[in-house]
Formats: sequence, structure tokens, C-alpha cells
Amino acid sequence: MQLETSFIFDLDGTLTDSVYQNVAAWKEALDAEKIPLAMWRIHRKIGMSGGLMLKSLCRETGLQIDDAQAKRLSEHHAKAYERLQGQIIALPGAVELLQALTQGGFKWCIATSGGSDTATINLKALGLALDEVTLITRDEVKYGKPDPALFLAAAERMGVPIDQCLVVGDAIWDMLAARRCKATGIGVLSGGYDISELERAGALRVYEDALDLLNRLEEVASRP
Repeated sequence: MQLETSFIFDLDGTLTDSVYQNVAAWKEALDAEKIPLAMWRIHRKIGMSGGLMLKSLCRETGLQIDDAQAKRLSEHHAKAYERLQGQIIALPGAVELLQALTQGGFKWCIATSGGSDTATINLKALGLALDEVTLITRDEVKYGKPDPALFLAAAERMGVPIDQCLVVGDAIWDMLAARRCKATGIGVLSGGYDISELERAGALRVYEDALDLLNRLEEVASRP
């Protein structure tokens, strides 16, 4: 009996062109708190939860960010990201890929390190409402990526074994989290990481973007 394939999608940089807006929003937040940090360092952490990202940046740079400041940073980021929402659009092939999976009888869901507020902005870019998609946000799990909690929760929500899931993501954090829970990582280049980085983190295959994956879906998907 052939096992069916289910899909777990990251959101920012995987289905929506929003990574650099996310970077800009974090940069604005850090500047508001007079924390000097180069944008390339921020970009390398996109895909982690906000709290984990700040901890990682503190470790790398020697900065000290207390809980009160972390809360202000999160609020600054949310406001800045909301102002930039008009720039956020669906990545090529993203809408069509989700439609094709639905029509093909595949189970799929979205698991994002963002909260429901940022997820709503991104879903709008995909032409989806919160009640039209199976969605797991950072608000619903104890730990963010690279911990696999988001993906385990997504598989449970779909009612499928995690080892039958393909995790599609643009960041090494997606691939590391997929590896930790024995899901299969599928990388896309649309978030700014390169092929070698994604493969070293555990990606089985790497595609340019959602459109490229759609056009070569038979390479990774076992049809129901």
C-alpha cells in the first residue's frame, strides 16, 4: 500500500513574498529601541520565532535585551509589519500550488513562526481567510522553529503521521525542524537562502519557488 503525502507549508518567504518586509519591520523595531544591528544579521534569523530570534541575536552580538524591551520590540515589529502589508504579495505559483493540492485530494496546512496577526496579513495576500485554511501559528505551541513543535502540531491537526509529511520552507530553520521530527524537508529559494545551505540543513530537494515545485510535483508527492 502506497503511503499518502501531506504537506506542511511555512508562510513568509515560502508562499508569500514577505521576508524582506519582515526584515525591515524588525530593523525599524530595533532602531526604535536604539539597538544598532545590520539588516543581514536580521535576515539570517527570519523563520525563527520572534523571541528565539532576539535571544539568538543577543548571543551573537553581545547585546542585552530584557523581557520588557523584548515586548516593546515585538509591538514595534507588529506595527511596522502592518504598515508594510500593502507590499506583501503571493509568490509565483503559490496560490496555484495550494489549489492543485486541494483538487488532487492532498491534505495540506500552514505552520508559521508568526502570530495570527501577521498570518492574517499573509493569508490575505494568498486570497485566503483564517477560516478557509488549516493554520498553526506560534501562538499555539510552546516553542518556535527550529524546534519541531509547529510541524508536529500541524500533522496532528491534519490527522496524519509526521513521517508522511513534506515540510516546504525557505529557511534552514524549517529544514532543521523537519529533520528533528522525521518529516521530509523540501526547500525553496524564495526566502534568500541558497541551495547548499538548505541541503546541509536537511532538504531532500530544493526548488526555486512554489511555481517550480508545482511544475515538478510528481518528484516528491505520492498521490492519494
